[in-house]
Amino acid sequence: MMKSTHDSPILVTGAAGAIGAIGRNLTAMLLAKGHKVRALVRREDERADALRRLGAEVVQGDLTDLASMHRAIEGCARIYFGMSVSEVYLEATVNTAAVARHHAVEAFINMSQMTVTQMSITETTESPQHKLHWLAEQALSWSGLPVVTVRPTVFLEGFFLLLAAASVRDADELALPMGAGKTSPVSSVDVARAVAAILDDPAPHIGHIYDLTGPESADLDHYARVFSEALGRTIRYRDAPTSEWSEKLRAAGLSEHVVHHLTVMTELHKQGRYDRMSEDYLKLTGETPTSMADFVKLHAAEFTRPSIAAS
Repeated sequence: MMKSTHDSPILVTGAAGAIGAIGRNLTAMLLAKGHKVRALVRREDERADALRRLGAEVVQGDLTDLASMHRAIEGCARIYFGMSVSEVYLEATVNTAAVARHHAVEAFINMSQMTVTQMSITETTESPQHKLHWLAEQALSWSGLPVVTVRPTVFLEGFFLLLAAASVRDADELALPMGAGKTSPVSSVDVARAVAAILDDPAPHIGHIYDLTGPESADLDHYARVFSEALGRTIRYRDAPTSEWSEKLRAAGLSEHVVHHLTVMTELHKQGRYDRMSEDYLKLTGETPTSMADFVKLHAAEFTRPSIAAS
């Protein structure tokens, strides 16, 4: 017998996260649907306060810490587990899963990655993070927990905003080291919307794996034309040298683990590994995922240099 939906809170991990910010969007969407949400944050700061203002119960804790995961999970029937790229990703997954199992949760939504679809006991990638995601999925499948696995492709907010905005803004270049590979990036807001649909009524989804992509798969020359049209000026794709790109990431203060992971993702793009399409978002939400054109229009200010006249 499923516990009544609205009585117990839904736990959302990574609720204050910046990049992609699935947890933050998911928290807002679940609250809007009338659910109680317990938001797990790593530290008390203005982001935690913002979650409280939305109506979430905020719990401060660490995914690898036993006591704080008991505090976070106790009384929750449904869990969204998501964590940014980290060397302790597997430990965090198993720790959270062990505590979730102890508290007999009814649904455990695991945010994985689409690359895992092409991995196996003999096939891996050069990214330690991909391996951790694959191992985490193995452990969850052995756990006996009621798991739903969500595997998004590359995020629009990551590669096409955070990592590309400066080159588009300052040089009219979409500068990414992706060769001639095709890609079908998805918006993290859409990923949150798909997860919210699952958490709203998890029973029919238990044991399923959902691949989430954008509405088209195309090469970067195509996307540069989409940028041009959306911004009203010519943007060209520059296939940046991988080494130059990796150095920029290091200069931005990203850890070696994260730099390695993002660099491997660009290599896999060159190999065509991200040329994938899925209807799962439509199946889960009844909607079409956000297109690159709509995404660029939404973030036009970040892709455009402030004009002297406007200031």
